[in-house]
Amino acid sequence: MTMTAGQELKRWRTARRMSQLDLASAAGVSQRHLSFLETGRAKPSREMVLHLARELDVPLRDQNTWLRAAGFVEEYPSHGLDDVELTHVRQVLQQLLDAHAPFPAYVIDRAWNIVMVNAPAGMLTSSLVPAEDAAVLEGNVIRLMLHPQGIKPYVTNWEQASSALLARFRRDVAHHPGDPVLTELESEVLAYEGIDALVSGVPASSDDLVLSLDLATPLGPMRFLTTIATIGAAYDVTVEELRIETLLPADAETDELLRSLVSG
Repeated sequence: MTMTAGQELKRWRTARRMSQLDLASAAGVSQRHLSFLETGRAKPSREMVLHLARELDVPLRDQNTWLRAAGFVEEYPSHGLDDVELTHVRQVLQQLLDAHAPFPAYVIDRAWNIVMVNAPAGMLTSSLVPAEDAAVLEGNVIRLMLHPQGIKPYVTNWEQASSALLARFRRDVAHHPGDPVLTELESEVLAYEGIDALVSGVPASSDDLVLSLDLATPLGPMRFLTTIATIGAAYDVTVEELRIETLLPADAETDELLRSLVSG
Protein backbone atom coordinates (compact mmCIF):
# COMPACT_ATOMS: atom_id res chain seq x y z
CA MET A 1 0.00 0.00 0.00
CA THR A 2 1.33 3.41 -0.99
CA MET A 3 1.82 5.75 1.95
CA THR A 4 1.08 9.45 2.07
CA ALA A 5 3.85 11.96 2.79
CA GLY A 6 2.55 12.32 6.33
CA GLN A 7 2.57 8.57 6.89
CA GLU A 8 6.14 8.39 5.59
CA LEU A 9 7.13 11.10 8.06
CA LYS A 10 5.52 9.30 11.00
CA ARG A 11 7.00 5.96 9.93
CA TRP A 12 10.55 7.27 9.88
CA ARG A 13 10.16 9.34 13.02
CA THR A 14 8.87 6.27 14.85
CA ALA A 15 11.62 4.08 13.41
CA ARG A 16 14.23 6.53 14.68
CA ARG A 17 12.52 6.60 18.08
CA MET A 18 12.02 10.35 18.07
CA SER A 19 9.04 12.18 19.47
CA GLN A 20 7.45 15.00 17.50
CA LEU A 21 9.09 17.40 19.92
CA ASP A 22 12.51 15.78 19.44
CA LEU A 23 12.29 16.02 15.66
CA ALA A 24 10.83 19.52 15.69
CA SER A 25 13.70 20.73 17.87
CA ALA A 26 16.33 19.02 15.72
CA ALA A 27 14.82 20.28 12.46
CA GLY A 28 14.09 23.81 13.68
CA VAL A 29 10.36 23.67 12.97
CA SER A 30 7.37 23.95 15.30
CA GLN A 31 5.87 20.81 16.79
CA ARG A 32 2.46 22.04 15.64
CA HIS A 33 3.62 22.23 12.01
CA LEU A 34 5.18 18.79 12.26
CA SER A 35 1.91 17.41 13.61
CA PHE A 36 0.01 19.00 10.72
CA LEU A 37 2.44 17.42 8.24
CA GLU A 38 1.93 13.97 9.75
CA THR A 39 -1.87 14.20 9.73
CA GLY A 40 -2.00 15.68 6.23
CA ARG A 41 -3.44 19.01 7.35
CA ALA A 42 -0.35 20.65 5.84
CA LYS A 43 1.53 19.70 2.69
CA PRO A 44 5.34 19.65 2.90
CA SER A 45 7.47 21.47 0.37
CA ARG A 46 10.13 19.56 -1.48
CA GLU A 47 12.79 21.28 0.64
CA MET A 48 10.99 20.31 3.85
CA VAL A 49 10.85 16.63 2.85
CA LEU A 50 14.58 16.59 2.17
CA HIS A 51 15.33 18.55 5.33
CA LEU A 52 13.35 16.20 7.57
CA ALA A 53 14.76 13.16 5.77
CA ARG A 54 18.30 14.31 6.52
CA GLU A 55 17.44 14.86 10.19
CA LEU A 56 16.00 11.34 10.33
CA ASP A 57 18.96 9.79 8.48
CA VAL A 58 16.67 8.38 5.79
CA PRO A 59 18.52 6.45 3.05
CA LEU A 60 18.49 7.95 -0.44
CA ARG A 61 16.26 5.18 -1.84
CA ASP A 62 13.63 5.99 0.79
CA GLN A 63 14.02 9.74 0.36
CA ASN A 64 12.96 9.21 -3.24
CA THR A 65 9.92 7.23 -2.06
CA TRP A 66 9.00 10.00 0.38
CA LEU A 67 9.31 12.65 -2.35
CA ARG A 68 7.04 10.67 -4.67
CA ALA A 69 4.48 10.33 -1.87
CA ALA A 70 4.55 14.13 -1.50
CA GLY A 71 3.97 14.59 -5.24
CA PHE A 72 7.54 15.50 -6.25
CA VAL A 73 10.03 13.93 -8.63
CA GLU A 74 12.90 11.90 -7.20
CA GLU A 75 16.05 13.69 -6.08
CA TYR A 76 18.61 10.91 -6.43
CA PRO A 77 19.40 8.76 -9.48
CA SER A 78 19.57 4.99 -9.17
CA HIS A 79 21.86 3.23 -11.62
CA GLY A 80 23.00 -0.36 -11.80
CA LEU A 81 26.62 -0.91 -10.87
CA ASP A 82 27.28 -2.08 -14.44
CA ASP A 83 25.69 1.02 -15.99
CA VAL A 84 27.95 3.42 -17.86
CA GLU A 85 27.02 6.21 -15.42
CA LEU A 86 28.89 4.35 -12.66
CA THR A 87 31.96 3.44 -14.72
CA HIS A 88 34.19 5.72 -12.66
CA VAL A 89 32.78 4.33 -9.41
CA ARG A 90 33.54 0.76 -10.55
CA GLN A 91 37.05 1.73 -11.52
CA VAL A 92 37.74 3.37 -8.16
CA LEU A 93 36.29 0.40 -6.27
CA GLN A 94 38.39 -2.04 -8.25
CA GLN A 95 41.50 0.01 -7.55
CA LEU A 96 40.70 -0.10 -3.83
CA LEU A 97 40.17 -3.85 -3.95
CA ASP A 98 43.35 -4.48 -5.90
CA ALA A 99 45.36 -2.22 -3.60
CA HIS A 100 44.26 -4.35 -0.64
CA ALA A 101 45.89 -7.47 -2.12
CA PRO A 102 47.32 -9.86 -1.02
CA PHE A 103 44.52 -9.64 1.52
CA PRO A 104 40.87 -10.37 0.64
CA ALA A 105 38.39 -7.56 0.00
CA TYR A 106 34.81 -7.49 -1.26
CA VAL A 107 32.22 -4.97 -2.36
CA ILE A 108 28.76 -5.76 -0.96
CA ASP A 109 25.41 -4.36 -2.09
CA ARG A 110 22.28 -3.41 -0.17
CA ALA A 111 21.20 -7.05 0.28
CA TRP A 112 24.69 -8.18 1.39
CA ASN A 113 25.39 -9.75 -2.01
CA ILE A 114 29.02 -9.82 -3.09
CA VAL A 115 29.22 -7.78 -6.31
CA MET A 116 32.99 -7.25 -6.65
CA VAL A 117 36.05 -9.04 -5.27
CA ASN A 118 39.81 -8.91 -5.56
CA ALA A 119 41.83 -12.00 -6.52
CA PRO A 120 42.64 -13.12 -2.93
CA ALA A 121 38.95 -12.89 -1.96
CA GLY A 122 37.93 -15.00 -4.94
CA MET A 123 40.57 -17.58 -4.11
CA LEU A 124 39.54 -17.76 -0.46
CA THR A 125 35.81 -18.02 -1.17
CA SER A 126 36.22 -20.72 -3.82
CA SER A 127 38.33 -22.77 -1.40
CA LEU A 128 35.54 -22.71 1.21
CA VAL A 129 32.39 -23.02 -0.89
CA PRO A 130 31.95 -26.14 -3.08
CA ALA A 131 30.52 -25.47 -6.52
CA GLU A 132 27.35 -27.43 -5.69
CA ASP A 133 26.63 -25.10 -2.75
CA ALA A 134 27.42 -21.85 -4.54
CA ALA A 135 23.97 -21.62 -6.16
CA VAL A 136 22.25 -22.03 -2.78
CA LEU A 137 24.34 -19.34 -1.09
CA GLU A 138 24.13 -16.99 -4.10
CA GLY A 139 27.30 -15.12 -3.18
CA ASN A 140 25.60 -13.54 -0.17
CA VAL A 141 27.70 -12.72 2.91
CA ILE A 142 24.90 -13.49 5.37
CA ARG A 143 24.12 -16.83 3.75
CA LEU A 144 27.81 -17.73 3.46
CA MET A 145 28.28 -17.35 7.21
CA LEU A 146 24.92 -18.47 8.60
CA HIS A 147 23.42 -20.97 6.13
CA PRO A 148 23.89 -24.66 7.04
CA GLN A 149 25.66 -25.18 3.70
CA GLY A 150 27.89 -22.18 4.20
CA ILE A 151 31.40 -21.88 5.62
CA LYS A 152 30.52 -22.86 9.20
CA PRO A 153 32.65 -26.06 9.12
CA TYR A 154 35.73 -23.93 8.48
CA VAL A 155 35.06 -21.19 11.07
CA THR A 156 36.69 -22.12 14.37
CA ASN A 157 35.09 -19.18 16.19
CA TRP A 158 31.74 -19.52 14.41
CA GLU A 159 29.50 -18.68 17.36
CA GLN A 160 31.40 -15.49 18.18
CA ALA A 161 31.79 -14.37 14.57
CA SER A 162 28.24 -15.27 13.57
CA SER A 163 26.69 -13.56 16.59
CA ALA A 164 28.55 -10.35 15.79
CA LEU A 165 27.64 -10.54 12.08
CA LEU A 166 24.01 -11.28 12.88
CA ALA A 167 23.86 -8.28 15.21
CA ARG A 168 25.35 -6.08 12.50
CA PHE A 169 22.90 -7.42 9.90
CA ARG A 170 19.84 -6.95 12.13
CA ARG A 171 20.96 -3.43 12.94
CA ASP A 172 21.06 -2.82 9.19
CA VAL A 173 17.52 -4.18 8.84
CA ALA A 174 16.33 -1.91 11.65
CA HIS A 175 17.98 1.09 9.97
CA HIS A 176 15.95 0.37 6.80
CA PRO A 177 12.46 -0.33 8.22
CA GLY A 178 10.13 -2.00 5.78
CA ASP A 179 12.81 -2.73 3.18
CA PRO A 180 11.35 -5.83 1.46
CA VAL A 181 14.71 -7.26 0.39
CA LEU A 182 16.29 -7.05 3.85
CA THR A 183 13.10 -8.12 5.62
CA GLU A 184 12.81 -11.23 3.47
CA LEU A 185 16.47 -12.11 4.01
CA GLU A 186 16.10 -11.66 7.76
CA SER A 187 13.09 -13.99 7.84
CA GLU A 188 15.04 -16.58 5.86
CA VAL A 189 18.08 -16.35 8.12
CA LEU A 190 16.09 -16.57 11.36
CA ALA A 191 14.69 -19.91 10.13
CA TYR A 192 18.17 -21.47 9.75
CA GLU A 193 19.14 -24.27 12.07
CA GLY A 194 21.05 -23.06 15.14
CA ILE A 195 20.21 -19.36 14.68
CA ASP A 196 17.81 -19.25 17.64
CA ALA A 197 20.70 -19.63 20.07
CA LEU A 198 22.58 -16.80 18.39
CA VAL A 199 19.58 -14.46 18.45
CA SER A 200 19.05 -14.93 22.16
CA GLY A 201 22.63 -13.86 22.80
CA VAL A 202 22.85 -10.95 20.33
CA PRO A 203 22.76 -7.47 21.92
CA ALA A 204 20.60 -5.22 19.72
CA SER A 205 22.95 -2.29 20.29
CA SER A 206 26.08 -4.16 19.23
CA ASP A 207 28.27 -1.89 17.13
CA ASP A 208 31.54 -3.75 16.65
CA LEU A 209 33.92 -1.90 14.36
CA VAL A 210 36.13 -4.96 13.82
CA LEU A 211 35.02 -8.60 13.76
CA SER A 212 37.32 -11.55 14.34
CA LEU A 213 37.14 -14.45 11.88
CA ASP A 214 39.25 -17.57 12.43
CA LEU A 215 39.32 -20.13 9.62
CA ALA A 216 40.67 -23.65 9.21
CA THR A 217 40.76 -23.58 5.40
CA PRO A 218 42.00 -26.15 2.87
CA LEU A 219 44.74 -23.60 2.12
CA GLY A 220 45.83 -23.51 5.76
CA PRO A 221 44.73 -21.87 9.03
CA MET A 222 43.93 -18.17 8.75
CA ARG A 223 42.92 -15.56 11.31
CA PHE A 224 41.37 -12.29 10.16
CA LEU A 225 40.09 -8.99 11.43
CA THR A 226 37.23 -7.78 9.22
CA THR A 227 35.86 -4.28 8.79
CA ILE A 228 33.04 -2.82 6.67
CA ALA A 229 33.21 0.72 5.27
CA THR A 230 30.57 2.74 3.45
CA ILE A 231 30.94 5.39 0.77
CA GLY A 232 30.55 8.92 2.10
CA ALA A 233 28.71 11.74 0.33
CA ALA A 234 26.99 9.36 -2.08
CA TYR A 235 25.00 10.95 -4.90
CA ASP A 236 23.40 7.79 -6.29
CA VAL A 237 21.11 5.30 -4.53
CA THR A 238 23.21 2.31 -5.58
CA VAL A 239 26.47 3.95 -4.56
CA GLU A 240 25.14 4.84 -1.11
CA GLU A 241 24.12 1.22 -0.56
CA LEU A 242 27.53 -0.25 -1.41
CA ARG A 243 29.93 -1.34 1.33
CA ILE A 244 33.53 -2.47 1.22
CA GLU A 245 34.48 -5.39 3.43
CA THR A 246 38.21 -5.83 4.02
CA LEU A 247 39.96 -8.71 5.73
CA LEU A 248 43.28 -8.08 7.44
CA PRO A 249 45.58 -10.81 8.81
CA ALA A 250 45.34 -11.09 12.58
CA ASP A 251 48.71 -12.80 12.90
CA ALA A 252 52.02 -13.15 11.09
CA GLU A 253 51.23 -16.69 9.93
CA THR A 254 48.12 -15.58 8.05
CA ASP A 255 50.00 -12.66 6.52
CA GLU A 256 52.78 -14.95 5.30
CA LEU A 257 50.37 -17.59 3.98
CA LEU A 258 48.33 -15.09 1.97
CA ARG A 259 51.42 -13.49 0.47
CA SER A 260 52.80 -16.87 -0.55
CA LEU A 261 49.48 -18.02 -2.05
CA VAL A 262 49.03 -14.87 -4.10
CA SER A 263 52.62 -14.78 -5.30
CA GLY A 264 52.43 -18.48 -6.15
